[in-house]
Amino acid sequence: MSDISELQARIANALDRIGSGIEHLERPAPEEAAGDTAEVVALRTQLEEERTANAQLEDRVRTIKEKQDSTVERLAGEVDRLTRLLATQEETVARLARVNAELRSNNTALRDAISEGVAEPHLVNKSMMAELDALRAAQAADRAEIDAVLGELDQMIDAVEQGGAGDA
Repeated sequence: MSDISELQARIANALDRIGSGIEHLERPAPEEAAGDTAEVVALRTQLEEERTANAQLEDRVRTIKEKQDSTVERLAGEVDRLTRLLATQEETVARLARVNAELRSNNTALRDAISEGVAEPHLVNKSMMAELDALRAAQAADRAEIDAVLGELDQMIDAVEQGGAGDA
């Protein structure tokens, strides 16, 4: 029984020590509390600085993304415009080549008829019509080229005006 009493006393002493240790942990020493508070304040300051930096970076990323999106839209519009211009140019060149081939063919037939001493009025008319078509095709090609140059000038003027408006 003395062993039990002795064990009870040891357990009671251990519990007392644990209790005093817990009280000591709950109430930090004034020196430690000041050190912890300064460290906590410093850590909170660093955390706020990081949050501010993170918010600034998110704003910059958002701004860059918006700028990139607007640039992509502008370039897509430019590609569409240039594609239409190229299609018009190709169509005009094809028409000009077709009409010139017809003109050469008619002129060859007319030369052959004249060399044989046979002047056929329908060959002369056909040749004149082919020549008129060639002139119209050449005029259309010139007009398409002028439209292309004017389109480029308009783009340049718009770019300068937008650049000037951004400086104001």
